[in-house]
Amino acid sequence: MSSLLPFDSVLCNLLGLSVTLWFTLLLVFIIVPAIFGVSFGIRWLYMKTLLRIFTWATLRIERGVKENCHTLYKPLSNGIIAKDSTSLEKGIFEMRGSGHDGPDFELADIFYFCRQGMESIMDDEVTKRFSAEELETWNLLSRTNYNFQHISLRLTVLWGLGMLVRYTFLLPLRIALAITGVSLLVFGTTVVGYLPSGWFKEFLSKHIHLMCYRICVRLLYTQYFVLNSENRPRNGGICVANHTSPIDVIILASDRYYAMVGQVHGGLMGIIQRAMVKACPHVWFERSEVKDRHLVAKRLSEHAKDQSKLPILIFPEGTCINNTSVMMFKKGSFEIGATVYPVAIKYDPRFGDAFFNSSKYGMITYLLRMMTSWAIVCSVWYLPPMMRQEDEDAVQFANRVKSAIARQGGLVDLLWDGGLKRDKVKDAFKEEQQKLYSRIISGNQENRSRS
Repeated sequence: MSSLLPFDSVLCNLLGLSVTLWFTLLLVFIIVPAIFGVSFGIRWLYMKTLLRIFTWATLRIERGVKENCHTLYKPLSNGIIAKDSTSLEKGIFEMRGSGHDGPDFELADIFYFCRQGMESIMDDEVTKRFSAEELETWNLLSRTNYNFQHISLRLTVLWGLGMLVRYTFLLPLRIALAITGVSLLVFGTTVVGYLPSGWFKEFLSKHIHLMCYRICVRLLYTQYFVLNSENRPRNGGICVANHTSPIDVIILASDRYYAMVGQVHGGLMGIIQRAMVKACPHVWFERSEVKDRHLVAKRLSEHAKDQSKLPILIFPEGTCINNTSVMMFKKGSFEIGATVYPVAIKYDPRFGDAFFNSSKYGMITYLLRMMTSWAIVCSVWYLPPMMRQEDEDAVQFANRVKSAIARQGGLVDLLWDGGLKRDKVKDAFKEEQQKLYSRIISGNQENRSRS
């Protein structure tokens, strides 16, 4: 019995040494650099190594497919139907053909609407924005080829090693960082909240927020590239950005101090919100207040017009889109007459899919997918500030800002509402097509009666 004690003692010492070494590495290479906003270049080396592995794996797959005489699936970059944008009237007259001498309504008009419906179903540019974009290369995370088959033993072993690294090393590390970042945020903002208002409280609040967000950025091994930093949002304005993931907030807030806008939550999120608002004037709304558009607009306007308050961070799409396009911006943020600072965010899907498909995954499942991905890499562009022009209404201003973001980020500019992820198309869209068709018929009848 006593002979086992030295072995137990050695085992405990090794365990203690491993835990000490783990937290030392965590402190020296992640937490301390996050506090001072510096980087040792480890993430850059990590990404370059991953890209080399992905390139080799893809080439090996392509070679194996050729050897086995299989067809390799390649996602289409363009629409599957080649068509030009034409008006309803022109499309109907083209369908009828030349030499039309018949009545104003023809049964053949039905075929035009049938064709439009079939094209919309086959080449749907809306619903495909609510699913993960297909990759041309294999990132060892998922089978990006629909007809993927076993190619070689080395590829299988490489995938197994990658899964082992992601679940036994990266996942525990990221959970530890998440606990550290959230705990420091709640504790730090709560303590700062008891300090009297003044420059010292604002100074501490700013650096505590930045430090905790930078720790959370390193949680996902995120690398982001900031471009046009001279256009960073300033106090007394609104920062608007395209929305792909909840981590958009963390990425932007780790580079600039913002006031957040959102609905009051319960549970852990509620604890974080109550702690944050003690240290910084964030704008939280009760569930009943969110339905009152005028109340929301009034509070946002009062905050944005105060030059001493932080810029408000808003995602006008209202839902997450899959990093390929920008969908309709809600006009509420553009009605209050404040300076708008557009920001474009574009993720690199080769390292991990950042898109949050809330209709398919819950938050816990999504966070697990993020924490077991290789990394989250993105580019952030700060665009020049924009003001609403005199001859512009809120909708036109929102569309102009949206177009600038889409153009800078290389995204598709769509007019559709992102709420279609959960809701059906409004009857107003169908009624609009019916009105256009009725005008064509009534116009033809009026012309004939005059002649």
